[in-house]
Amino acid sequence: MTSQQIGPDDEARGERILEVFDAAFGELLAADPAAFQVKFRKMAGSAFAFYRGTACLFYADLDGEKDSGPFLDERTSRVWIHGDLHAENFGTYMDANGRLVFNVNDFDEAFVGPFTWDVKRFAASAALLGYAKALSDEQITELVRTYARAYRERTHALATGAKDEDVPSLTLDTAEGPVLAALHAARANTRFGLLDTMTEIRDHERRFAPGGGAVALDSATRSRVLEAFDRYLDTLPPGMHFRPDAYRVKDVVGRRGVGIGSAGLPSFNVLLEGHSDALENDLVIYMKQAQTPAVSRHITDPEIRGYFTHEGHRTVISQRALQANSDPWLGWTELDGTGQLVAEVSPYAVDLDWSDLDSPEEIARVVTDLGASTAAMHAAADVDESGHSLVPFSTERAIDAVIGSDGEGFAQMLVDFAHDYGARTRRDHAIFVDLFRNGRIPGL
Repeated sequence: MTSQQIGPDDEARGERILEVFDAAFGELLAADPAAFQVKFRKMAGSAFAFYRGTACLFYADLDGEKDSGPFLDERTSRVWIHGDLHAENFGTYMDANGRLVFNVNDFDEAFVGPFTWDVKRFAASAALLGYAKALSDEQITELVRTYARAYRERTHALATGAKDEDVPSLTLDTAEGPVLAALHAARANTRFGLLDTMTEIRDHERRFAPGGGAVALDSATRSRVLEAFDRYLDTLPPGMHFRPDAYRVKDVVGRRGVGIGSAGLPSFNVLLEGHSDALENDLVIYMKQAQTPAVSRHITDPEIRGYFTHEGHRTVISQRALQANSDPWLGWTELDGTGQLVAEVSPYAVDLDWSDLDSPEEIARVVTDLGASTAAMHAAADVDESGHSLVPFSTERAIDAVIGSDGEGFAQMLVDFAHDYGARTRRDHAIFVDLFRNGRIPGL
């Protein structure tokens, strides 16, 4: 598409996209335009990549729903939500009990808001994914209905007192197909293998290797990072007990975020002694500047907005609420007055690989798992499970009550939204590419 082919409606939409981008990315883009060149090149690659990078646009489009809408009431309008729930934000992790689990991941955008925003964001991503795989509209409709059905059934089971054995997590013992393959891939990884890609042995001690995105720090920056690391230790869960030497810092380097979600955000890696003196048991902790979640710009409730000390605190509290038995090294700190997220660089994090998923039947099986996982995530995020007072009711019972006997209406809402917003995103992607390649994005 060339600029000459853009009509009046597309011109207006292009201006709206630029307006939203300026509000969401303006300061970071001005500080690091090269990182946003990389981010936007990746977003230009496909409509799905564009969708992944534009949660800000998604919530700007949904803004009018925050106070009302189908299946929303006083409670279901303010639950813990993931904030960027799309088909590629699922994968494996090692939980605090040493168990490999497949579930939702990447909680950088988590906040409190309408539960329908999560399921709608996933539904639209499923439509985009299906379109890219040349599935028909009817097949996409069935995929979204499959997701809605799995979400509704798991929510109802949890709301009515189902035991863990009745609604098990996705683990090596319970998963099937591509989800099980991701868990097997994670199990085959080792901490030593991860260390081998990031570090080297010098003078009988492990240090970060130069290159590969590592940035050497001057002494003043290193000192500030180490002071922030010391403050982070006070935020670790009280039940976490490692030998004192486990926290000994061996090395620190800077890293520059250039991914779709982390463009322009400074980050650091800290190498620790770990669980023993053995060099293969060293571990890497990352510290990165936490971002303002896109959804937060459209939630005005002062109790919610005032609950968090800073964005690092918000990210960690949200992840602990949404993810049962999360990373024991998950915590927060401040660096130069800015909130930071801190966690382990885990060798056991493997994302679900969609590239070889082509048959509608196999995709449907995975989508069923993702619907159940979404419901389990929402159910974990209430006062009974998370221990936080911001959502002082049973999320699963509140959601189950609003869906009630209208499971068909719930599914149809997601189907309609998936097709409509998927089509809008494909058009938005074309408009964005035209803006980007013709130099119309300010600062680039």
